[in-house]
Amino acid sequence: MKTFITEDFLLYNETARRLYHETAKDLPIIDYHNHLLQNEIYEDKNYENIFDIWLSGDHYKWRAMRANGITEDLITGEKPAYEKFQAWARTVPNTFGNPLYHWTHLELLRYFDIDELLNEDSAAVIWEEANAKLQSPELSVRSILAKDKVELVGTTDDPTDDLAYHAKLKEEGFQTRVTPSFRPDKGLAIEKEDFLAWINKLEEVCDMSIDHYEAFLQALENRVKFFDEMGCRSSDHGINVMFYEEASKEEVAAIFEKRLTGQSLSEKEVSQFRTFTLIQLGEWYAEKGWAMQLHIGPQRNNNTKMFERVGPDAGFDSLGDKLLAEPLNKFLDALDVQDNLPKTILYTLNARDNEVLAATAGNFQNAEVPGKIQFGTAWWFNDHIDGMEYQMKTLANFGLIRHFIGMLTDSRSFLSFSRHEYFRRILCNVIGTWAEQGKVPKDMDLLKQYVADICYNNAKRYFHL
Repeated sequence: MKTFITEDFLLYNETARRLYHETAKDLPIIDYHNHLLQNEIYEDKNYENIFDIWLSGDHYKWRAMRANGITEDLITGEKPAYEKFQAWARTVPNTFGNPLYHWTHLELLRYFDIDELLNEDSAAVIWEEANAKLQSPELSVRSILAKDKVELVGTTDDPTDDLAYHAKLKEEGFQTRVTPSFRPDKGLAIEKEDFLAWINKLEEVCDMSIDHYEAFLQALENRVKFFDEMGCRSSDHGINVMFYEEASKEEVAAIFEKRLTGQSLSEKEVSQFRTFTLIQLGEWYAEKGWAMQLHIGPQRNNNTKMFERVGPDAGFDSLGDKLLAEPLNKFLDALDVQDNLPKTILYTLNARDNEVLAATAGNFQNAEVPGKIQFGTAWWFNDHIDGMEYQMKTLANFGLIRHFIGMLTDSRSFLSFSRHEYFRRILCNVIGTWAEQGKVPKDMDLLKQYVADICYNNAKRYFHL
C-alpha cells in the first residue's frame, strides 16, 4: 500500500504550502548537534543492511518494540539482523501518533524511494530493496550528506578524543564541515566510579600529571584550545539535574584532592565541584566564541535489571522533574555578572519546563548577538508534532522566534536528516496558520524571511559559519 507522505504532508493551508515549497524545502542543513561517527564520514561508509543504519543503535525504536511485546533478543540481543528488522516491521503499524511512524516512512521514501507502508507483509521486499540500494554509491555516508545539502555536522566528542578523523576531514577539505563539540560530562561527574580512570586518560592526551585541581583545570583548558583549533563551535553538557552551589577555588581544590585520595564526597561537595568547574569552562567558551549547549532533565537508567543486562542509552531513560529555575538562573548569572556568559542553548527534556527555559533565556539577552541565549528546539521525548509546536509557540510567546536557530537531529543515524524536513513542514504550518488566521500579516516576503532565518540563516550566523 502506498504511503501517506504527499508533497503537502503536514501543510494544512495555502500559505504553509507556499512557505515550505518556495523557501524551506531546498535550504541547506546545519546540523549543529548529533552523535554521528566522524570515522564513518571519512571512510565514506556504505552500510551492509538497513538494520545497521536504522535499528542497531536507535533506542527510540527499541522502546516502541518493547511496548509492542517484542522480546529483548529481537531488540538488543543476538537474533539475526533480518529477524530484528521483521520485529520492527511488525511494530510499525502500531505506532500511529508516535513520530516514529512518520520518520520511518519519510526515511524509506527520501533515501530508498520506497513509497510503501512498512508492515509484516511488506518487510521482506523492503529489506531486499533497501539493502541493494545501500550498496550503491548514492547511499554512501558522504553521498547522503551531499544529497541532503548538509553544510555542517556537529559531532559530540569527549575531551580525551584525539579527533584524528576530524583532522583528516579538515585537511582533505571535505565539502561538509565536520566539527567536534566539546562534551566534558565525565570530567564533571566527580562522584562516578570511572572518574579517576577518565582523569588518567586526560593525563595521557595532555602529557601531564594531574595531581591537583589547578593541573586539572590546565588540562581542560588545553583541550578547549585543541578543540578550537579543530574547528569546534560549541560545547555540550548533559545535565540530569541542574545544580548551583557556590564555593571558592580553594574549597573545590580540597574536594578534588579528596576524590583523588579515594575519600567519599557529599552531595554538596559534588555540586560545588561541578558548579565551579562548569563556570570556568563557560568562561573559556566565551573567550572562544563557542555556544554552550545545556541538555537538562533526563532521569537515566531507571530499569536496574535491564541496565545490568544491556547497559546505558538503551531506552530506559525518561523525564526528570527536579526544580530548575533557581539553579539555572544563578548559574547563568554567575557567568554574566563577570561578562563571561557564552552564547547558550537551553534544552529541556520535560516540556513542563518550556516556559521556565523560554523566560530564563530572556533574562540574559544582550546586544552582542540577537538570540544569544536560545530556548533550544524540542528534544528527545518532545520532538514530535505537538512538542515542536509547543516549543515554537512558547518561544514566540516569551521571546523572539525570528532569532530561533532551529532544528538538529541529535541522532546516531545518517538517515535522520529527514527530521529537518519534518521540522520545516511543522514550522511552515505554524507560521502559515498564523497568517491564515490573521494573527500576523500575510506578507509572503516577510513570512519567507522568517522561515529562511529559522531553518538556516540564524544557525549560520550563530555558529559563525
